[in-house]
Amino acid sequence: MTGHDLAMALRGAYLAMHRRTDAALAEHGITADQFVLIAALAHGEATTQRELARRAASDPNTVRAMILLLEGQKLVVRAPHPTDARARTVALTAKGRRVYEQLWTASESVRERLLATVGEQNAPLLLSLLESVSRGLGNSTDKTEPTTIPVSSPA
Repeated sequence: MTGHDLAMALRGAYLAMHRRTDAALAEHGITADQFVLIAALAHGEATTQRELARRAASDPNTVRAMILLLEGQKLVVRAPHPTDARARTVALTAKGRRVYEQLWTASESVRERLLATVGEQNAPLLLSLLESVSRGLGNSTDKTEPTTIPVSSPA
C-alpha cells in the first residue's frame, strides 16, 4: 500500500459520489458542486463569498462563478458586506430554500447508498479519517477549524 494507492482510491470514491450526485440533481439543473454551496447557505445567515469558499473547500474563483449562475437562477442573492466595502455577502433566497429542500430529497438516495456501502458501524471511523486527511493536506494550520459543512435535512 502506497500513498499513491490511497490517493487514487480517494479520487475514485470522490468521482463516483460526484457522478451519482450530479445524476440525482440533473433534473433540477443543479450540479453537485452547486448543491454544496446551496447546502452551506441553507443553515445559516448570509456569509461572505470568501467564507463560503472556505467552508465548501473550494477555489474562490470557482465559487464566484457558481454564485453568479445561482444568482441568475434567483436561488441566491449577493449584497454589499455591511462593514467591509471590499466584500460581498451571499444568501439563499426564499426560492433557493425551497429548491434546497427538493435537492436534499433528490440526493437522499446517494447519501443512503454511501452509508450502506460504508456500513453504519464504519461511518464514524471513515469520517474521522477523511477529516484527518483534509486537515493534514489542507491549507489550514488551525486544527480546530471544521473541514466539513455541517449539513442536515431541511426539516
